Amino acid sequence: MSLTVLVADDSKLSRRSVIRALPPELETTVIEATNGKEAIETLSGNAVQLVLLDLTMPEIDGVGVLEYLSEQPSSPDVIVISADFQPEKQRIVMSLGAKRFLRKPLDKEELAMTLFELGYL
Repeated sequence: MSLTVLVADDSKLSRRSVIRALPPELETTVIEATNGKEAIETLSGNAVQLVLLDLTMPEIDGVGVLEYLSEQPSSPDVIVISADFQPEKQRIVMSLGAKRFLRKPLDKEELAMTLFELGYL
């Protein structure tokens, strides 16, 4: 069974990097969003199981996406991948339901270990 993953980042290069970092043994269908507004629209219309989310995006940022998800009756797992590694920002995103906070540039092994810990591998 394929896992539907939403990769939300305003940088095409970052989205490609995250997609390439997904372990090959993980069977995925990837949907991309270029900002938080697109991410929310995608989440409201698709059965997404996992979100790989940047924080700094136009229109609606990653925190706004997490706030939206926190108001939903059920929501996918969220892994935040961001260069904004301030402790206060980490606290906020974790309190809004993010499962992990990974630093950019993304380390493939760290992502694989996180996916393993969350039961995807």
